[in-house]
Amino acid sequence: MGKAREFFIVLVPIFVTQLALVATGFCDTVMAGHFSSEDLAGVAVGANLYFPVFTTCISVLSGLTPTIVHAYGAGKRWSIVFAVRQGFWQALFIAAVVLLLGWIFVPVIIHSLQLEPRVEYVAIHWILAISCGMPLIFLSAVLRNLLDAHGFTRLTMLVTLITVPINIVANFFLVYGWGGFPALGGVGSGIGTAVAYGINLLLNVLITLYVTPFRNYHIFRRFMPPLWGACRRQLALGLPIGGAIFCEVSIFSAVGLFMAGYGTAVLAAHQAALNFTTQVYMIPLSISMALTILVGYELGSKRPVDARKYARLGRILSLIVVGIVAALLIPMRSIISAIYTEDPAVHELLLVFLAYTVGMQLADALNAPLQGILRGAKDVRAAFLLSVISNWAAGLPIGWLLAEKFDFGPYGYWIGLIAGLLLGGIFLSMRFYFVEKKWDVMYGK
Repeated sequence: MGKAREFFIVLVPIFVTQLALVATGFCDTVMAGHFSSEDLAGVAVGANLYFPVFTTCISVLSGLTPTIVHAYGAGKRWSIVFAVRQGFWQALFIAAVVLLLGWIFVPVIIHSLQLEPRVEYVAIHWILAISCGMPLIFLSAVLRNLLDAHGFTRLTMLVTLITVPINIVANFFLVYGWGGFPALGGVGSGIGTAVAYGINLLLNVLITLYVTPFRNYHIFRRFMPPLWGACRRQLALGLPIGGAIFCEVSIFSAVGLFMAGYGTAVLAAHQAALNFTTQVYMIPLSISMALTILVGYELGSKRPVDARKYARLGRILSLIVVGIVAALLIPMRSIISAIYTEDPAVHELLLVFLAYTVGMQLADALNAPLQGILRGAKDVRAAFLLSVISNWAAGLPIGWLLAEKFDFGPYGYWIGLIAGLLLGGIFLSMRFYFVEKKWDVMYGK
């Protein structure tokens, strides 16, 4: 019972934080959908280009979490300060590279899709607006790693619960033109989110300056230049994590771009279904993040038996909770669809897409906890390679064949996505079995 209690102390704030974060994307999608189907499709195209890159970069920076948590478990205070300060440089460098590449390539990519004029306009300007806040949220992510690695996930939750309502309110004003603001449609949601990124950074900085134990690290007291050797070592851990996440997220975006060829209604319905399943994914994702912290701390303290207990608990909990949610989804599809759209054509398509989300949710429940366990153990390169194989070498080709050669249409791509996730879960299970055997050698049974 003690392990279960500690697990939930870490897990619940992470889950609330993640749910609040995706609530912003949920509100963006719903607001754009009720503004017009063209704005919903434009936000969908923009999101399919922006979020794979954004999520990958945040995941690269999340490599700081196992570094900090291992140092914390071993009592190495200076290593924590050093990792955070170098993390700031990594965040700024990554943001600069992404913004430069986006400025060059995003317009070219979107023009090549031959979208309707309004859809193209919304997609380009939504990306432009939200990317203005990218450097701020990357810096904030470094500080969030510091908080989470110490088990202060409730502080992260508090920051998010303050930031998200501000974001949602700002979006309402900017999307619909309330309070004298111009009605910017989907573009307004991108501006509101960029503003929220800045507020998120400010709150995390204040916590680091004034809340114990973080104030005792004096993170901002001394300037530290970037050190390439330290950055290279940290990127050796962070890049495989980011690469694995990119393989998973980018395949969804690739499918989203394929959906553009089936028309605005299909693209809008696909985006709404994907947005909904993202809400459910916060359950296994939060469990995954909690497992990274707890498994990493126990291994840093040389307690592999406790790490195993957390790993088993997290995997079982993920399957049970997501299984219950998936069972409730089928009879509630019509209600969920009505939340996203009033367009009859989009509504009918969305009912079918929502049925496919059940398989995706169950596959995620198997896959995500294993990723968190392996990150906590700093075993990230194999997970990256397995993600490439399962998603891009298997999932996407299966989806394309079903959609284009066997007349499954847009639903064929969803079958491919599910197949890739299931295959990834099987591969990661095999890898975890191998890693457990290594623990026996390193720490003893």
